[in-house]
Amino acid sequence: MDVTRAIADLDEVRSRLASVQRFRGLSGPAALASGVGALGTGLVQLAIVPAPHGSEDAGRYVAIWIACLGFALALNYGAVAVWLVRNWSSRTRTELRTAAISIVPSISAGGAFTAALLVRGEIGLLPGTWGLCYGLGLVSARSMLPRGVIPIAIAFAATGATLLFAPATNALAWWVMPLTFGFGQIAIGLLIVRDQGARAARP
Repeated sequence: MDVTRAIADLDEVRSRLASVQRFRGLSGPAALASGVGALGTGLVQLAIVPAPHGSEDAGRYVAIWIACLGFALALNYGAVAVWLVRNWSSRTRTELRTAAISIVPSISAGGAFTAALLVRGEIGLLPGTWGLCYGLGLVSARSMLPRGVIPIAIAFAATGATLLFAPATNALAWWVMPLTFGFGQIAIGLLIVRDQGARAARP
């Protein structure tokens, strides 16, 4: 009986520690909105350049998805900024620093790869590179994110790795990014909303 109780107490400690480690500045609605934005951007690509061919189409493709990235960053980091203003303390500063250390390397790598591939004209490798870097970033920051994010991170990384070996014309098709990032971000947003609801209901 004592062993059973000790195991239960240990599980409780682990659950509470995981809750403390999580980054509370994440916004479920912002993640959901960025996912919906990616779905909408896919429709924009469908209307303008559904299957890029040549340098002119490549430029349009990159511009469309860089704009989508800017929108997503503004939503998610804007939500973090609002949370910091409302909850500024030594704890929130520590949470932000820990989250940044976890995610910044993958973001930096993604930016460097993007610049290098653009300079070399290898835009067909961009979707795979983005998916792989984002998936690895989610894995690195898993302790700060809601439980259940690991399967999503693996899906991002696996899809990205697969796209790296796909023909460029297929990797750049209008449905690839919405399917990967649109539904992926929506799934993350739902996880965050569920986690925040569970924490709010906890005594």
